[in-house]
Parts: sequence; C-alpha cells; structure tokens
Amino acid sequence: MIKKILLGIVALIVLAAATFYLYVTLSWDKKYDIAYPELKSSTDSLVIARGKYLVEGPAHCVGCHQATFHDLILADQGQELPLQGGVDFAMGPLGHMFPANLTPDPATGIGRYTDGEVFRMMRHAVKPDGTATLGLLMPFWNMADEDLIAIVSYLRSMKAVEHQVGPPQWTFMGKAIRVLTPMFRPIETPTPPDNAPPMAATIERGEYLARYVANCVGCHTERDPMTYEAIGPEFAGGMEFEPFPELHRELGVDEDLWSRSPNLTPSANSVLSKFPTVDDWIKRFRMGRTVPHSPMDWGPFSKMSDEDLEALYLFMHSLDAVDKAIAETVFKKD
Repeated sequence: MIKKILLGIVALIVLAAATFYLYVTLSWDKKYDIAYPELKSSTDSLVIARGKYLVEGPAHCVGCHQATFHDLILADQGQELPLQGGVDFAMGPLGHMFPANLTPDPATGIGRYTDGEVFRMMRHAVKPDGTATLGLLMPFWNMADEDLIAIVSYLRSMKAVEHQVGPPQWTFMGKAIRVLTPMFRPIETPTPPDNAPPMAATIERGEYLARYVANCVGCHTERDPMTYEAIGPEFAGGMEFEPFPELHRELGVDEDLWSRSPNLTPSANSVLSKFPTVDDWIKRFRMGRTVPHSPMDWGPFSKMSDEDLEALYLFMHSLDAVDKAIAETVFKKD
C-alpha cells in the first residue's frame, strides 16, 4: 500500500514537472498585440540635438549599446562610438542579453523597423517581433512624447553601421522567470506626462529624470536578483551587481569584485549626506568615474546639464529619508 502511494506521489511530481516544462517552453516567447504609438521621428535639427543630449547624457544609451566591453570603456571616457550593440551581458543563471544595434542600418539596425515598432519598444517594452523585454533596463514608458521623438530622431540621424546582433540566449530558468514574473511583461497602460518638465532645477524635473530617463530608481533600489522585482524601498540602495569578468579584465580589476548601490535618500547615513550643497553634488558628477568597474554610468551622467543635476539633487532631498545603512559599495562575496 505504501509503495503504491509513493509511486503515485512520484508520478504526480513527474507529471507536474513535465507540465511546467511544456508550459514554459510554449509560453516564454509569447507575442503581444499592442498598438503602435502614433509618434513620428523628425529631421528637425533642434529635435535631433535634444535627442543627442538625452542619448549621450541622462538616458545613457551609450553605456550599453556597444560592441565590446572595450568599447564600453571608451564610450564612458567620452569617445563617440557607433551604437552598434552586441556586447555580451551575462545574467547569471538566466542567460545572456545583447543590446541591439541602434544605428539606422536597414539590415541589422533600427533602419529595418518602422517608427511605430521602435516607439512601441520604448513605450511598452514590446520588441518588433511582438515579444516582451525586461522593461526595467529601458524604463522609458513614461518618458514624454517629445523626448521619445527626440531620441529616435537622433538615432535615425546617425551613421548606419552593419553589425548583426543575435537574440537573447535564455536558459530554461531564464525562460521560466520570463513566464512567471511581471517584470518581463509589457507596460500595457503607461502614463506619460503631456510634456516633459522643462530643463530647470525643479523637483518635478528631477523625478522625471530619476524614474523615466536616467533610471536612478532601477539600480538604487534593492531588487530580487532573479526576478528584478523591488524588495526594498525605492532609492534606498542595496542592489548588488555581480562582476563581468571580461570587463574586469579589460580594466585590470580583480574579477571577484562586486558592486552595491548606495542609499540616495536624505538620511544621515546615505551617500547624499556627503554632498551638503548642490555645488558639491555637481562637482562630483563632473569628476566622472573614480571606481573603474562601478555599474554607474558616470561618463554619460557627467555630461548632464547643471540644471538637470540640480533637479536630481532637489528630488533626492524631497524623498522620505530611509535609514538604511549600506555596507561597502565594492566588496567580495564570502
């Protein structure tokens, strides 16, 4: 009798595992039928100039869409390189992601896509093939229309570079996470403002940048390393970043060094407390990178205007203070 019960339990476990495997296999690349935003790119020089500022500055597109880690380093140092994409971002047990070619090449870049397809990617996190991406990596869904248009207009004005970038390589675990977590689903009901807050030292402008352009909230919030869902207060830091061995080798840095994002809320023990004045804050950004392997995009952020940097400073000081002490921002795992 006991043997039959055990066999029955084993059979149920095998059946459940097989069902789950089949479900993930059939669902991980689900297509979403979301309408294209009614936005059009522009050839206006002022619009393109605005897009250039966003791409090379606060939106920090240059910090990911490079071909190699060597190019990432050069771009962070200010060298203008084509945004041809392709660098291998290892995501641990989930697999690998490769940033897209953003140049207007008609065969391998965004030149093969309509405006609607590109704008849907930015506003809804749905790729041209209809599958969803991890929106948190490009949290532009509530970016104002004028800024979306400026970015795409600038990208379409760049020199086309033929460079084929492969699709993401998901492990089974990665596919399962895609199916199970909402972080890998489309942004179905974005709520962008009618207009972008003017470039001025205001809390409103700072919040807009911190949430929907520079993505401060994405990294300076502790997140589950598997699902990327927030598990701590926003902007209070604590997110851990594992090393990219190839990048560390390029930099000549210990390959075992991890990074941890600091607390940006106005508490007494936060990194914000190290900058008593806005001038101190701006001066720090103008310095650029001091920790070679830090995931912070110091290069692009150092190019931000004084008004935008002050806006971020004001917004951070408007947050509720979270008394969360962050251990070393550079550390080794035990």
